[in-house]
Amino acid sequence: MLSEFYLPEHTDVPLIGIISRLADQKGFDILAEALERIMELDVMMVILGTGDRRYHDLLAEMGKRYPMKLGVKLAYDNRLAHLIEAGADMFLMPSRYEPCGLNQMMSMRYGTVPVVRATGGLKDTVVQYSEKKETGTGISFGPYTPDGLFGAVKKAVGLFGKPEHWNNIVQNGMSADFSWRASAKKHEDRYHRALKKRIRPGA
Repeated sequence: MLSEFYLPEHTDVPLIGIISRLADQKGFDILAEALERIMELDVMMVILGTGDRRYHDLLAEMGKRYPMKLGVKLAYDNRLAHLIEAGADMFLMPSRYEPCGLNQMMSMRYGTVPVVRATGGLKDTVVQYSEKKETGTGISFGPYTPDGLFGAVKKAVGLFGKPEHWNNIVQNGMSADFSWRASAKKHEDRYHRALKKRIRPGA
């Protein structure tokens, strides 16, 4: 997959993947401000998508500045999208808002760790990893700022360097159940708890 972005294929640094519409709603305004700092980390990044012209121009320029670290394809390519989902180590979604979102769930299924802004469906489906408890399925950040985004990426890179924790996140994500059966079971449990509160002994 890296060869399609003309990036080095033999490397131990984490690969960050982004598949998105290039727009403010998807977090590209804060990504634009944080990207320089992210490129200073020991990472590579691939971006696939189309959108606002200013982001086309910015990413094309950044790709030229960091040809061995940043690969950009300004296109829609479903085949390549799946390769990125499966081949990246981290999947970045810094959305301003995200009513649902599917990519974070697909990335977990592939064993790719989501790094997301805690909003909407991203907040509902990605649980912040705790090194102490060894629980959680990804890395999230709250403040919609370039610093918040950069901090989350830096934290993810740090965890990538701790294989025991990174493997925990990967396994936790791959085990997550987002099926309708799991959702129905949660609703059923809530219903029974509510029913027990209404039916009091001796009433």
